[in-house]
Amino acid sequence: MTAPELALLAAGLLGTGVVAGIMAGLLGVGGGIVIVPVLFYVFTLLEVDPAVQMHLAVGTSLAVVVPTSLRSAISHHRNGTVDVALLRELWPTLLLGVVLGILLSARVSGAVLTGVFGFVGLLVALNMARAAPPPHLAERAPGPWVRGAIGGFVGTVSTMMGIGGGTLSVPIFQALRFPMHRSVGTAAAIGCIISIPGVIGFLWAGMGVPERPPFSVGYVSLLGFLLIAPTTVLCAPYGVRLAMHLNTVQLRRAFALFLLITALLMLHRTFSG
Repeated sequence: MTAPELALLAAGLLGTGVVAGIMAGLLGVGGGIVIVPVLFYVFTLLEVDPAVQMHLAVGTSLAVVVPTSLRSAISHHRNGTVDVALLRELWPTLLLGVVLGILLSARVSGAVLTGVFGFVGLLVALNMARAAPPPHLAERAPGPWVRGAIGGFVGTVSTMMGIGGGTLSVPIFQALRFPMHRSVGTAAAIGCIISIPGVIGFLWAGMGVPERPPFSVGYVSLLGFLLIAPTTVLCAPYGVRLAMHLNTVQLRRAFALFLLITALLMLHRTFSG
């Protein structure tokens, strides 16, 4: 990669961090749901090998989620909003789900990962576009077997998507009648359980894979991590300030539209490629 191409890559990664940070502050969404599609298109524009584009986007996103999820989990724990008992029940199947997600991601093509993100992103977009919270699916909180299955599902799919788990777990917890504040706090802790082993797995899975951009270790772009992580943290407060002056419902729907279009484009690429 030439010096101008490397400078363009750095600019694209910085832009990814700015967008992710502002959107996280505006809407309270996890960084991964923004970082993965933006990185995917940055790598596409820079003509990174299509075989590794999505793996790199997912692995780099998980690396960025590690510090942000740790910071969020510590804050929620101090405020008493992490359901420790629920977390104790979920972590074994969450971890099993992460391991399964890593093994699947290491074996499948980039098109499959793109399809997974596109399909789940489509469901997330439709849920975000709703004005009301998700409908309740049960009259009471589910038993341990159901909670274990939820952990396995969230761990597997979140790892393959490169997200911290809150995007999936919060609406699921709401639909199963868990209190909102505890759903969000517990989701922050879930992000740590998913992202830390997840990024280790993507570092391992990509070792020796050709056609990765410079400064990549496994399926993680170190340049991406170093540029995106601090930029996201720095820009999030600006998103929070903007949210105080803008209509949050309309912003959520605008982001839902962005995610909907992104998901459809990813699905089209999956089935047309």
